[in-house]
Amino acid sequence: MSYTRETDHGTPPAIATGKSVTLTIDGEAVTMPEGTSIMRAASLTGCSIPKLCATDNVESFGSCRLCLVEVEGRNGYPASCTTPISEGMVVRTQSERLKQLRRGVMELYISDHPLDCLTCPANGDCELQEQAGAVGLRDVRYGYDGATNMGQAKDQSNPYFDFDPSKCIVCSRCVRACDEVQGTFALTIEGRGFDSKVSPSQGQDFLSSECVSCGACVQACPTATLTEKKVVEIGTPDRSVVTTCAYCGVGCTFRAEMRGEELVRMVPWKDGKANRGHSCVKGRFAWGYAQHRDRILHPMIRASVNEPWREVSWEEAIARTASEFRRIQAKYGTRSIGGITSSRCTNEETFLVQKLIRQGFGNNNVDTCARVCHSPTGYGLKTTFGTSAGTQDFDSVMQADVILVIGANPTDGHPVFASRMKKRLRQGAKLIVIDPRRIDLVKSPHIEAAHHLPLRPGTNVAMLTALAHVIVTEKLYDEAFIRDRCDWDEFAEWADFVSEPQRSPEAVEPLTGVKAEEVRAAARLYATGGNGAIYYGLGVTEHSQGSSTVMAIANLAMATGNVGREGVGVNPLRGQNNVQGACDMGSFPHEFSGYRHVSDDAARGQFEQAWGVALDAEPGLRIPNMLDAATDGTFKGIFIQGEDILQSDPNTHHVAAGLAAMECVVVQDLFLNETANYAHVFLPGSTFLEKDGTFTNAERRIQRVRKVMAPLNGHADWEIVQLVANAMGLNWRYDHPSQIMDEIAALTPTFAGVHYDRLEAEGSLQWPANDAAPDGTPTMHIDGFVRGKGKFVVTDYVPTDEKTGPRFPLLLTTGRILSQYNVGAQTRRTANEAWHPEDRLEIHPTDAENRGINDGDWVSLKSRAGETSLRARITERVAPGVVYTTFHHPDTQANVITTDYSDWATNCPEYKVTAVQVMRSNGPSDWQRDYAQQARLSRRIAPVEAAE
Repeated sequence: MSYTRETDHGTPPAIATGKSVTLTIDGEAVTMPEGTSIMRAASLTGCSIPKLCATDNVESFGSCRLCLVEVEGRNGYPASCTTPISEGMVVRTQSERLKQLRRGVMELYISDHPLDCLTCPANGDCELQEQAGAVGLRDVRYGYDGATNMGQAKDQSNPYFDFDPSKCIVCSRCVRACDEVQGTFALTIEGRGFDSKVSPSQGQDFLSSECVSCGACVQACPTATLTEKKVVEIGTPDRSVVTTCAYCGVGCTFRAEMRGEELVRMVPWKDGKANRGHSCVKGRFAWGYAQHRDRILHPMIRASVNEPWREVSWEEAIARTASEFRRIQAKYGTRSIGGITSSRCTNEETFLVQKLIRQGFGNNNVDTCARVCHSPTGYGLKTTFGTSAGTQDFDSVMQADVILVIGANPTDGHPVFASRMKKRLRQGAKLIVIDPRRIDLVKSPHIEAAHHLPLRPGTNVAMLTALAHVIVTEKLYDEAFIRDRCDWDEFAEWADFVSEPQRSPEAVEPLTGVKAEEVRAAARLYATGGNGAIYYGLGVTEHSQGSSTVMAIANLAMATGNVGREGVGVNPLRGQNNVQGACDMGSFPHEFSGYRHVSDDAARGQFEQAWGVALDAEPGLRIPNMLDAATDGTFKGIFIQGEDILQSDPNTHHVAAGLAAMECVVVQDLFLNETANYAHVFLPGSTFLEKDGTFTNAERRIQRVRKVMAPLNGHADWEIVQLVANAMGLNWRYDHPSQIMDEIAALTPTFAGVHYDRLEAEGSLQWPANDAAPDGTPTMHIDGFVRGKGKFVVTDYVPTDEKTGPRFPLLLTTGRILSQYNVGAQTRRTANEAWHPEDRLEIHPTDAENRGINDGDWVSLKSRAGETSLRARITERVAPGVVYTTFHHPDTQANVITTDYSDWATNCPEYKVTAVQVMRSNGPSDWQRDYAQQARLSRRIAPVEAAE
């Protein structure tokens, strides 16, 4: 599409009251919702009132005085942005007096502004320039001989945008965006009168300040004061394409703004229903990996992992893949190969990979990284509610009165949703945080949790049962809801269980380490504080009792009646962009798309008829089972799309041993990742900018991914899978991902109403979208649970087998940081490295002092599974006895430390509880040095021979 700036109506929509107001604007009668500003009402009727300080992303401010209007019967000239409409009001937006006033105001602005429009990076995309023309300014009477604010030094510290204070008009839009949209409060107006200026934090530069580089200030700026470096480098865009971000599970929609075939900037789309025009540093700026020099653009093969890679044609690479898989199956049997789908790829690509394995390989040996993070969500919510997904859309948080966050760090992992949550908290909602660390939500500007329960890692179930004990024994449960919506006998059994004295907050305090009175107060708040919404993340699921914890959360929601309406619910915050979609598409070894078991004759028969082959009714192998079978000699080949199991999966030594035992490892990815060290065929993948398809975010929202540029590798990922399938003799004939979605819709009941034409027309759909829910389903379980009656499940606390002791006295838990993403393959290849160039080990001052550790020291981190080294960060964000690190850098290889313990129901690894010892060291371990050397050797690429 051609480039046009999104329409800005100046002020946000009015809070809905259901009432309308009729007024006259420039002689035309208009009817608008009560509370609408004059500026917005005029804009909606096609009348543009000049403005500078006003934008519809933030509340009205009324400082620039450019939007003055005349209102019949009123004295003076009110600002249209701060004046609400009223019944019978008569407004004039143009008159000779208004022209004079506006030109006078604009003269003052221009008299203190550089006149370098022809060389300014915002030339042609500058609101000050536009409004000067709109008010008819042709001359400035004041001259430039007196004091001005021009000539101030630029702040170029931020890797993504520059701050030029000499071009600032002090409209406060950046400050208000930081406050109201992002909620960081990193900017302020320093000084008064003529000396007023925008200042990050306490006079720091942008990089050193509290700024999180979300881009809200840059987007809000009406001049070239805040300018993206790429705009300076490339120029202003000339076209744009709306697409969906490929980072976290929020699923932000962006306008990819292009100049020719170059991407200039990613601007959050105001009509994006998941992000509402906001973004974070990753989605907004960290897309440079798509053109990074490390990216592999040509297929490569090698006979042994000890040999250098050899670049080959697509035909040769695909033929080698197919012939090797056929050879292995002929020698070792049908079940000797399998594959892994990617939560970073589209629904269509994921669906094709599991189809390739089931139809082409003839088995169910398919798994996905989604099982390694959120499979307990699928098991727990399906058992209790009847469906394997969260209950609400993101907008629902604005109706919550009490927000309980457990095992999640939204400000780092899901920052755009966190901004909306923080806005609701500033409006007065109460917050309960259950987390071993003091995450930012516990206390940050204008936010403080009512209760922080810093439980010991691994005691989630005990903590939730203690909360339930208070709710039941104090009769704070919603009996009417339970009798109407749930199985009363199951509730009674559960209530008897949680009421037992040994499950009281006082009894479990020695286990959890949390004071009983705090637990009781938090339980009372959640049960009686109004709409209660629970949000959770990997700190819930990545435990040996992950599924039990999810069911315990569901029990709490049902017991208090907090399911089935806006502002409540059970809401998993998915880690990667398409974790939900990967689960939906049938990426598990026991389930087809739509979560139907492979042993279900009716479901299997539907797929057999569509695909024309008999399908295996026996569940296949999960990733750890594939690795076990490989070391046992029975599993010999694997196809891995967009997943780095060597860095992301637990017990790195075991993963490496399994991969090394295979005869054919095929990796389809953007870069030579850690898993590719053990690969025999490398198929270069495509980025989200180079493909069409759909992602499904954490709120079950299916959104279009649109191709912005041609694939640099020559093929979109779905095309590569089709090439492999056809080389295996399957004769697929897809010409576009829309055809794959049609097949998904035909075979998946919850997707039955999903088609590209509807997604184009409506922007997105939330499943279920079918005949029973033709418009999609923003809120689940409104009139009843999908399974019928809600099921209370007794969740007994079973301590993890991973125990601390004299050798390993500390507990390690892991997580993510704002600037990096997952294993860092993408973000490490962007300027985000400025904020997090290495993984650090957070350790409490007491534990550090006992070990003679100073901040920044190298320390060894050792567990029963392995040992690594990294630098220490001494902080009280973690409790004594607990240490924490991220896993974004392969140099650290944090998962060398984690064990094979996993969730009892789903095999989801127990990343969050590992007994460790920490001691001072002299730098990277011998193992890390050896690994780095082996990785360098494994990534050698033979020089391409010149054609004769």
